Amino acid sequence: MSTKALARKGEMFPSLFDDFFRPWNKWFDGDLTGPVLNVPAVNITENKDDFKVSLAVPGIKKDDFNIDINGNMLTISCEKEGKKEEQEKKYTRKEYNYSCFSRSFTLPEDVDKEKIDARYENGVLQLTLPKKEEAKKLTVSKKITVK
Repeated sequence: MSTKALARKGEMFPSLFDDFFRPWNKWFDGDLTGPVLNVPAVNITENKDDFKVSLAVPGIKKDDFNIDINGNMLTISCEKEGKKEEQEKKYTRKEYNYSCFSRSFTLPEDVDKEKIDARYENGVLQLTLPKKEEAKKLTVSKKITVK
């Protein structure tokens, strides 16, 4: 732990306001690793029959997700609000947390939008985007020899 967290230069004890302004101080100190600015990592894979989209979003409830399709645009978003309150004999401490994200993807023409499936398990949101039957038939594999 750095001494900066314990006391500032010339001060015996940290200021009462340091704890209060800590979330905003992270922005100005260059530490942007807090939960407010996180965007989930995404993996996209293509198989013969479908596309798989996986988002790493631990700590979220499945009811907090919004998955929408508008034209060929797939948007996955989430809003989470948290409150915490501690009461002791001489003080009350309340904390409020709000985090959100939104990711949008352009769907290929060969995705069957009516059959898209979403599941959330062990902190991973998994979307299956099945291909239309015509697209499955067009997938031809061929070995080409080098001359």
